[in-house]
Amino acid sequence: MGKILTQQNAPLLEAMQEHKLNRIVRFDVPGHKGGRGNRELAEFLGETCVRMDVNSMKNLDNLCHPVSVIKEAQELAAQAFGAENAFFIVCGATGASQAMILTACKAGEKLIMPRNVHRSAINALVLNGAVPVYVDPDENRELGIPLGMSYEAVEKAVLENPDAKAILVNNPTYYGVCADINGLAELAHSHGMMLLADEAHGTHFYFGEEMPMSAMAAGADMASVSIHKTGGSLTQSAMLLCGKSVNADRVRQIINLTQTTSASYLLMVSLDLARRNLALNGRDMFRKTMQFTDYAREEINQIGGYYAYGEELCNGNSFYAFDKTKLSIHTRNTGLAGIEVYDLLRDEYGIQIEFGDIGNILAIVTAGDRELEIERLISSLAEIKRLYGKDPTGMLSSEYIAPHVELAPQQAFYAVQESVKLRESEGRVCCEFVMCYPPGIPILAPGERITNDIIDYICYAKEKGCSLTGPQDMSIETLCVVK
Repeated sequence: MGKILTQQNAPLLEAMQEHKLNRIVRFDVPGHKGGRGNRELAEFLGETCVRMDVNSMKNLDNLCHPVSVIKEAQELAAQAFGAENAFFIVCGATGASQAMILTACKAGEKLIMPRNVHRSAINALVLNGAVPVYVDPDENRELGIPLGMSYEAVEKAVLENPDAKAILVNNPTYYGVCADINGLAELAHSHGMMLLADEAHGTHFYFGEEMPMSAMAAGADMASVSIHKTGGSLTQSAMLLCGKSVNADRVRQIINLTQTTSASYLLMVSLDLARRNLALNGRDMFRKTMQFTDYAREEINQIGGYYAYGEELCNGNSFYAFDKTKLSIHTRNTGLAGIEVYDLLRDEYGIQIEFGDIGNILAIVTAGDRELEIERLISSLAEIKRLYGKDPTGMLSSEYIAPHVELAPQQAFYAVQESVKLRESEGRVCCEFVMCYPPGIPILAPGERITNDIIDYICYAKEKGCSLTGPQDMSIETLCVVK
């Protein structure tokens, strides 16, 4: 009879602690040999960290083929998240999302998805040749942000594409907006399709009170969850959750197509510890988080000019629920683009927020923050408005431009191409990505026709100082287009 594990256990951590005492002689990788081969690294990261940077071995299991402590840690994670199976991912939610899509679709098969997805989802289509059926999300025009997909828009796509294999939904968007994931799961399953969820920003949905519905609770088949964002694990660590309908052994094979065979034990043990902490303390952690964000919203909205929005905007459909832990703030009425406020906070006030785009900023708040820091953010925003605010007339408002899709992403990405000047690219079909990062939602993706609105948006984003990424030409003076 096997040992009985509870959420109090952390099997991988316990194995690592025991390994630490074994005084094993190292004739394997990594070559720094517990830090002795790179003293500067040991001094920077700490002796314990580099000593625990180890390779797969019998007593520590192997992520590619887990049979002992990693298997147990993943089983406890599945229980904690209400999933049938959970897989540790050491290349971020990007790796989880791509494994999820590669599991659901093959070359030439259709995936119904919102266009305001993270680039990792479209990257998966470049890799496997699946074809996107984009659903334009609704938009809040006052804020200039995309919302979720409306039920009616997804239903229309399903009826027009009955051969689609799956529906992908953001739960939530970067701004904290949730669609009706439960309704979309029922819609997908009633038409023989899978429901996939990008929950890169939704770890806390599984543990907090008064949260939007999590993907697994909604009956989704798979969900990619970025534990490091709000769950407390190390950067680059994530999980892929699977429901009962999914062949977990097949998923493991798919994951192993792209995930490293030298998985970091530092990342994996951080997932084990984060899961235990979430399971035991998650309610209190996220209750404190919401106390911070509720207070900050109220205070920021009293400054004037800014709008820290929340669940008052919910419409029961494309804005079905709001993630109240997100401190999303509209800045345009201060006369400042979000990226300008972002830069001022960082450069003048020593405050690093998550991102700023054309009209909004996002501050990630967790229980790890302090009241004094929340007050500092609020007072800094007030001073920025007083010192730098101006007339908002003429500012660009929209964050979302509906795409004109001409080719599948893989076909365009690998097409014969040429480089043309940005201002001369109108009407051509793009071969590459252009996006502000963060949040990493493409302005242009491979296979989309370049319009004058898109060119104007790129130029405006460059002028305001957004970090634009994706193209071969990192200055974005030129774009690669289908020849």
